[in-house]
Amino acid sequence: MKNPSGVKPGDLAPDFEAPSQRGGTLTLGDVLEHGPVVLFFYPKAMTPGCTKESCHFRDLAAEFDAVGATRLGISADDVDRQTRFADKHGFDFDLLSDCDRAIARAFGVKRPGPLGNKRMTFVIDTDRRILDAIGSEMNMEVHADRALEVLRARTPDRTIRLDPEREDSDRR
Repeated sequence: MKNPSGVKPGDLAPDFEAPSQRGGTLTLGDVLEHGPVVLFFYPKAMTPGCTKESCHFRDLAAEFDAVGATRLGISADDVDRQTRFADKHGFDFDLLSDCDRAIARAFGVKRPGPLGNKRMTFVIDTDRRILDAIGSEMNMEVHADRALEVLRARTPDRTIRLDPEREDSDRR
């Protein structure tokens, strides 16, 4: 998969602060104190593709817990819409509101004009280093599946060990 964003593996993730549908504001730095973060950008809450992607992240909760990772969804939707989206589908993770798309811009996933963000997922280690950037507009399950693969391959020295037989183009 291609990485159409400006932030790539090895880069430091931009720190940010955003309101959550659960109330309050989260910062990336605070969340990283509890372990790695899987930050997935999606175009618009309650649309078919974004629902399928977000539900897949929900359905893999135990697997993400096993690798100590926090899942965060983010879009330009306001907190009220994020709340309705989370309540309707029983999401057990925070959905962040980036109404001015400043966070999307910082990660290089903002589309021009009124279009939603690019569908991108960033696996971020506790030191804010990007372990992987996953981009696919059409395969809604690849984001969570690939994030888990990267996190399972993560070793204590933070080296990623993946199957060397896979082509680089399949990794991002």
